[in-house]
Amino acid sequence: MILDISITLQTCMLTNDGNLLFESSVSTALNGAGEQKNSGCTPRGMHVIRACIGAGQAENTVFVGRRPTGEIYRPELGRLFPKRDWILTRILWLSGLELGKNRLVNVDTMQRFIYIHGCPDSLPMGIPLSHGCIRMHNKDLLTLFDLVIPGTRVYIHE
Repeated sequence: MILDISITLQTCMLTNDGNLLFESSVSTALNGAGEQKNSGCTPRGMHVIRACIGAGQAENTVFVGRRPTGEIYRPELGRLFPKRDWILTRILWLSGLELGKNRLVNVDTMQRFIYIHGCPDSLPMGIPLSHGCIRMHNKDLLTLFDLVIPGTRVYIHE
């Protein structure tokens, strides 16, 4: 099973032995593709899902530091904190597999806290707007979350 994320097309597709299991629009980094620490870019290359976080939490649960805050996102909360980068519903934490490209030193995807995560459903998909992570609408993320496990390979490319 592999999750293919296209930065160019702003899509993700989960396949198993050539069979399409899931497809969705995403939003990658506003700063484009890149692996450097503190770049705000979406890292390319082969990755693995290191951890699946948030099972059993309500849709729109707010996460900070990979932990639920007890808040449920609502538009009113978004208006109170308009500049906040909302991490909602579930987190798929990625780890790079390519030494020197997206793993270790100043290019480590996991140490950069790059996730596939939910965001407010009012945010557009198909347009690069994130701070480096891969954003999805919550319902799509809930579907994907139930299809993957830690160790699932993720290929991110332009």
